[in-house]
Amino acid sequence: MTGSVPPLDDVTGARQELTVVLPVRLLRVPDWSEGPFPFELGSRRTDAETRSTYFAPASARALYGAPGRPRRWYLPLDTKHDGLHLLGMELLRAATARSPERALAVLHFSVERPLLPVLRALAGRRPTSAEEPLTGPFAPAGLLAGIADVRDPSAPFAIARPYSVTFMAPTAQHAPALRSCLEGELPATADRWLWQLASRSTPEDFPLPPETANEQLRDVSRISADWSALVLRQGAAFLGHRADTGTGDFFEFGALHSRTVYLDALLLGALQRDHIDELTDELSEVFTSSRLARRVATLERNIAVFRSTYWRQHLTAHGAANDLLLAFQNQHRLPARFHEILAEAADYSRLVQTQESQQISGALGVLTILGLPLGTALGILQVIDDHSVTHLLIAIGLSVAAAAAVLTTRYGRLVLSSLRGGKSKT
Repeated sequence: MTGSVPPLDDVTGARQELTVVLPVRLLRVPDWSEGPFPFELGSRRTDAETRSTYFAPASARALYGAPGRPRRWYLPLDTKHDGLHLLGMELLRAATARSPERALAVLHFSVERPLLPVLRALAGRRPTSAEEPLTGPFAPAGLLAGIADVRDPSAPFAIARPYSVTFMAPTAQHAPALRSCLEGELPATADRWLWQLASRSTPEDFPLPPETANEQLRDVSRISADWSALVLRQGAAFLGHRADTGTGDFFEFGALHSRTVYLDALLLGALQRDHIDELTDELSEVFTSSRLARRVATLERNIAVFRSTYWRQHLTAHGAANDLLLAFQNQHRLPARFHEILAEAADYSRLVQTQESQQISGALGVLTILGLPLGTALGILQVIDDHSVTHLLIAIGLSVAAAAAVLTTRYGRLVLSSLRGGKSKT
């Protein structure tokens, strides 16, 4: 992976698609059509019904909802500005226990000018010759007015910059991305171009060290000889490895997949990331309240709901979507973080059980300290057949005194400490 990389800044592919994903706060259910954006290719229409056959049922419910309970809406558009063509928008409900209004907005573009400068501007790279894409007619605040608020980047769980999914099919002039023949080896520059598209950076922005370049690019997915994909923390990219021949070419199908089922795999990863972020935050607040048992019970319930609803590492029998989801999870360390959450929650659960056991033991100890002298005194009175009220009161008084004396001993103090500890922590 050594050597110079031909510049991608001024390259316009034969086919360029861009999908932008950003977090928003849903104000109301939009009066849009229900389901994911139904892109069409010939007789194929990628609506919820079609996509649901691609995914496992649990994953499909997380992405598209269930009958009568939609989670996704779309709105077709046809807006062109400065080499970008906005085809439509989607909203995916991404509610969590603490943020029921959370959602993801998805904007679908076609790009008719060099793609990398658009991506650099989207990532906030400086300097850049391109205007920020999400401004003017493409400003999310205007497009979603009255429906959703764009989340403040400084707010918890906000993504500093929108996530991007790009697809680029090269022309015959783009040799750095092309195989020499159908079964020929890829040039090293192909993965470098893929890295630039996924990272939204040039070698000047982020020069890959030659010593670690292979490790940085180990997650490149070879979907087929025709194209590859790379998933990074802030973006994903699909790059073709042969010249696009135009209408009827396979890359029409590839572009469709990149902004439908492959996008959905990444959206599921984003849902998982947001829920794990929230669970991590819940763990950090366990001891900020005196009601430890209630907090731990709520945390365990939220973990169970997340695990049954969203936590999937196998989406479908089709390998590419699984590979993309796993790559997204690895980029955000989701499996390791979820394992840590489970381990920490188990520790807190054991702590609660220990405290409850101590409280029960303390209560039994108090009953023993109070009940034993009293029971003994009453038993003696019963044996000697003494029915005097005065003697009964004297026996009760001596029992209370004996219990108070026992409570001053080390055992008594331990019992009282157990009770106080249990009451103050639960």
